[in-house]
Amino acid sequence: MVGRTRAEKMEETRAKLIGAGRKAFAEKGFAAASMDELTAEVGLTRGALYHNFGDKRGLMAAVVDQIDTTMALKAQAAGKKAGGGWEGLMAEGAAYIEMALQPEVQRIVLLDGPAILGDPAQWPSQNRCLQSTIKTLRRLASNGQIKPVDIEALARLLNGIALNAALWVAASDDARTTLPKAIAAFECLASGALNTVRNSEGNVS
Repeated sequence: MVGRTRAEKMEETRAKLIGAGRKAFAEKGFAAASMDELTAEVGLTRGALYHNFGDKRGLMAAVVDQIDTTMALKAQAAGKKAGGGWEGLMAEGAAYIEMALQPEVQRIVLLDGPAILGDPAQWPSQNRCLQSTIKTLRRLASNGQIKPVDIEALARLLNGIALNAALWVAASDDARTTLPKAIAAFECLASGALNTVRNSEGNVS
């Protein structure tokens, strides 16, 4: 059997640490999670954590990136299922907001994440999501489906609405009651970007 390369071993170590961090942050929160405990759980040392992530905050950033990236992929899958286009974009936003009901997402990404890592708009995962939204909006603009506004500005605001809606749901005392309100408001605000077309009788449709 061929031995693993150094790169493969390093990647395995990183994966173990991210998995352990994800579990600890979800169960105890960032502040209460012990670096010694989470590293020992996967047979590693605190030195391995420092070497791979710099510190506890660096591990948190890697965990948030992993979860938020998965959230974006799930949201995009919901958009494709809805048929793409504007309907798909709305389905993506609604799916992302709905994931705020998941305890792991609530605690790590939406509550501890901004407190520890700062403005979510600056996270790498959010930037990748932004680029995906820009791509979709450019297609819609080329078909005349949305108003002639700056695409990046519109993408940033739409993503910001969805993110802040998810943050609201996560922080709410009754997340399940807040969720439909948040999604409805997101869709209402987003609809302002749609082009209106007058039919033969002069009515807006």
